[in-house]
Amino acid sequence: MTKKIVKKIFIILGIVILGGLGGIIMDRYLFPYLSMTSLFANVPFLKKSTEDVTVINRTEQVTVKETTSMADIANQAASSVVNIIVLPGAGQPTAAVENITGEIVTSDGLIMTYAPDLTANSKYKVLLYDGSVDDATFVGVDAYSNLTFLKIDASNLPVISFGDSSSIEPGEKVVAIGNASGSYLDSYDLGMLTVYMPTFNLGGGTVSSSEKMEGVYDTDFGNPADYVGGPVVDFSGQTIGILGSINVNDSQEYFVIPADKVEAVVNKAIDKEIGSDPVLGIYYVPITKTFALANNLNVNGGAMIYSASGQQGLAIIYDSSAQKAGLKMNDIITAVNGTDIDLSHSLPDLLYAFKTGDKIKLTVDRNGQMMKIPVQL
Repeated sequence: MTKKIVKKIFIILGIVILGGLGGIIMDRYLFPYLSMTSLFANVPFLKKSTEDVTVINRTEQVTVKETTSMADIANQAASSVVNIIVLPGAGQPTAAVENITGEIVTSDGLIMTYAPDLTANSKYKVLLYDGSVDDATFVGVDAYSNLTFLKIDASNLPVISFGDSSSIEPGEKVVAIGNASGSYLDSYDLGMLTVYMPTFNLGGGTVSSSEKMEGVYDTDFGNPADYVGGPVVDFSGQTIGILGSINVNDSQEYFVIPADKVEAVVNKAIDKEIGSDPVLGIYYVPITKTFALANNLNVNGGAMIYSASGQQGLAIIYDSSAQKAGLKMNDIITAVNGTDIDLSHSLPDLLYAFKTGDKIKLTVDRNGQMMKIPVQL
């Protein structure tokens, strides 16, 4: 075989190999690409070439940076936050001026805070977000929640909007907003809802009161005292509660009142019903599963009328609705008007839906015997 023939063979082989590679490239890559363009999408042989081809789309990982500004998170509620100035009474030094955080709950100037010690005897001024100052009149204190209301003469004010606190779970990060300095300056504290305490009663005693709210969130704010009365917002900017405090055994306890409970109180204030809260007049122990097992009870929920001293007069207030209805110590109230008492529906919460003078029916377990007892509040 001559060198000339060998050279021709190699040239032919090279053409075949390059042609095969080119065909593969065109069949697997070029034709599928062309078939997805508007210009060549309807060309028959290109459509057929992609029938057995799987096109893999590339995905990219996108990192979303969480906002680091508490002011940005709380911006939605911040404009409704106010600074309440409690002016000293007659004969008191000027230095006795007190500043409290509050929030606007109606556009015509109804103001709310957590300050159960406020009275009609003091004078009040309110600093608004726009720098204006208004005189405020005392409306009242809601005994159930310790939330306090004032009123200024205004219109078209930004109103705080409450979120759905029933969807909030412990472990969620939240921001407290305060405005209790000498001038209008918002401050912020980052924390977490550490646990929901369904049996925590705002009465502050060793036993619960039927007239005080039960069920709040515990938090780990660094300086909660600076934010009492102010809103607590989640990372979506929704107000999920109001920060409050009570003294328990000479120690100040801080907590968040859930928004759904706050809204019930606000609605009463709007309807001018603050002070119409019903009074049953008992002290009790909320029954949990652990308490029921420890005391061999045949119920898993309810409120057991109780006194640590064992005295009827310390468990049931004299001349109260409970005494007049014939309730006794160690009675277990299991339902109010047919609604069971449990960790989601406390006795005070169920009673708060009524007014003084309303008639209700309590389901009571007395020594294992179930009975219905009518009560006029």
